[in-house]
Amino acid sequence: MPSVRDIRRRIRSVENTGKVTNAMSLIAASKMRRAQLAVTDGRPYAEKIHEVIALLAAQPAGDDDAAHPLLQVRPVNNVGMVVITPDRGLAGGMHATINRRVAQFILDSDPTVRSIVVGRKGRDFMVRYTDTVQAVFTDLSDRLALADTTAISRLVIDGYTDGQFDEVYLGYMRFVSTVQQEPVIQRILPVEPAELESAQRVGYIYEPNPATVLSALLPQFVEMQVYHAILESIASEQSARMVAMRNATDNANQLASDLTLVMNKLRQDSITNELLDLVGGQIALEG
Repeated sequence: MPSVRDIRRRIRSVENTGKVTNAMSLIAASKMRRAQLAVTDGRPYAEKIHEVIALLAAQPAGDDDAAHPLLQVRPVNNVGMVVITPDRGLAGGMHATINRRVAQFILDSDPTVRSIVVGRKGRDFMVRYTDTVQAVFTDLSDRLALADTTAISRLVIDGYTDGQFDEVYLGYMRFVSTVQQEPVIQRILPVEPAELESAQRVGYIYEPNPATVLSALLPQFVEMQVYHAILESIASEQSARMVAMRNATDNANQLASDLTLVMNKLRQDSITNELLDLVGGQIALEG
């Protein structure tokens, strides 16, 4: 049976833990707001450039169009995947969810899947269970800029251009709401053409020429898709961490309340026993 002193020590420890988790929840809330704004502001542009590239891929291709390496479709023998996960834990089951989704995709894929990993949680998982990790990027800033992800995009572009990858996918957590994030496996290369009716297949006139336009637009498309996927992951991470730390704080407060009740009962039992001893001694003296 624990003593009152032991329970008081446990209460103090739980209260200190609650203070830490509450502070972490407040910090995650402040970062979450900024990350949500970045995602919602950048999502229309990311979706629009994807739509434009899909329309270009669906249009009749001329010789210059087909010559661009990022528009080439070839038999799939090697798959590249950019796995985006958090650097830190204490975000509920977020990193486990995306790691399981990526692992299932790899198991279901017949071609060899080579990964470019962003984040320590994904790195630890992929290095432990696979031997196809080509590059690792960690310690990206919460205030992410497009220049911070250029190296990742360059690996994707060069790998597809050189024939190392026949398809490229992004694996990340998509931000839906503060309490909901969903794992996404999204193919970015080759671009899936839009479904057009025959009347819409009229072709484009490029100025100054198709090679110049596509050489500028297609790398920008890849860079934007990678950048926006990491923004989605950051917003999901901060939201999941805020909710997890808020739940941990509530649990700590509840546990401290329960321990306080147990401590008071023990003190009451101790006082009652002391009174009984005093009354029994007094009766014995009078007898």
